Amino acid sequence: MKEYQTITEISGPLVFAEVDEPVGYDEMVEIETPQGETLRGQVLESSEGLVSIQVFEGTGGIDRNASVRFLGETMKMPVTEDLLGRVLDGSGNPIDGGPEIVPDDRVDIVGEAINPYSREYPEEFIQTGVSAIDGMNTLVRGQKLPIFSGSGLPHNELALQIARQASVPEEEGDDEEGSEFAVIFGAMGITQEEANEFMQDFERTGALERSVVFMNLADDPAVERQVTPRLVLTTAEYLAFEKGYHVLVILTDITNYCEALREIGAAREEVPGRRGYPGYMYTDLAQLYERAGRIEGNEGSVTQIPILTMPGDDDTHPIPDLTGYITEGQIVMDRDLNSQGIEPPVNVLPSLSRLMDDGIGEGLTREDHGDVSDQMYAAYAEGEDLRDLVNIVGREALSERDNKFLDFADRFETEFIQQGYDTNRSIEETLDLGWDLLSMLPKEALNRIDEELIEKYYREDEAETAEVEA
Repeated sequence: MKEYQTITEISGPLVFAEVDEPVGYDEMVEIETPQGETLRGQVLESSEGLVSIQVFEGTGGIDRNASVRFLGETMKMPVTEDLLGRVLDGSGNPIDGGPEIVPDDRVDIVGEAINPYSREYPEEFIQTGVSAIDGMNTLVRGQKLPIFSGSGLPHNELALQIARQASVPEEEGDDEEGSEFAVIFGAMGITQEEANEFMQDFERTGALERSVVFMNLADDPAVERQVTPRLVLTTAEYLAFEKGYHVLVILTDITNYCEALREIGAAREEVPGRRGYPGYMYTDLAQLYERAGRIEGNEGSVTQIPILTMPGDDDTHPIPDLTGYITEGQIVMDRDLNSQGIEPPVNVLPSLSRLMDDGIGEGLTREDHGDVSDQMYAAYAEGEDLRDLVNIVGREALSERDNKFLDFADRFETEFIQQGYDTNRSIEETLDLGWDLLSMLPKEALNRIDEELIEKYYREDEAETAEVEA
């Protein structure tokens, strides 16, 4: 290792130093301050004779007399199956008071792209226990399905619910050895209060036993925020592709990650793109999201649920906009539903899971899943349209049929979407509840369901009750 005392400039989280030999991109760096403190950094940009280094712990205490050592390797994550049940900081260091991690391997955090030829198409159901997701926007193994939320909405509660409840149904017939399920939870830029809530919930419910938690707090350096999701995904890939786990990765909040990208881009004096974010943000996000998937011949899988808060609830903002281009759908949380006390406040109409059709149906969930979902979408959309009409003409001016669709929309929100954050519904319970609601409508209105399924599942008693109420 060569040691330099050639720092020329310190700007925000960046240190610039002169060198007399080539230095690799992403190479790890140690900076020793005149006070004897050793800080870690990473080469952000390397040109002839000059490198820029992003310092993980911040540049406080660094001056031009500090020593810079280049370690000749990129950042690596120490991985082992024993990480399950552990809590780490945003740089991968244990913060739970447990023993030091004894790794089985040290893996480059940048990762390797899955060969498209070897990538297996996602088509196996993951049960989250949340009806709005399982019934209407089904998650499948190897998918990346983000949650679009807004400031003040309970996306953290939904994330914790999914982390507690997510499972791979036994009836899919996996070998017991290869069907273990793990959750990797990566928090970026959250407050200490939020971190305490997360940990209390993990410990209270016992979910921590099958989880690895990475915590990057709001007062941690922005540079560390860029590293955290890569550490999370490296750990997930190891457990999935080396140990055969089905891994669910939850990343919150992607907006904080993108703000860190913008902050460091400004420190580097880069030419900004849309709304000040770097022009390469699409590529950067794709590097994270595309690490989800399955590999042919490998038992494990990596499934991602990134969570982002849309600034100003604007779904055209660059962060949700670019995320939507890369991922396979989105779950949208709604402020109006939240104000009505609906938990979780998921608006199914703008939500979408592009891989849902491949992950449901006979042999995967239940034969009627697709038809029930399609019919509930259509009925709820019609009820929403009729609500606008009622504001103009009143319910008395509507036909009996229209009033049934209005009632359906109300019950769909208060009985199907509404379930609280502690209720875990199986897919059978979700679909049975769907039939209870659809049976409010006359059979002739169920034009998206096969007649054989109507004969098998339609609830005559619900239909009679709806007639009496009408």
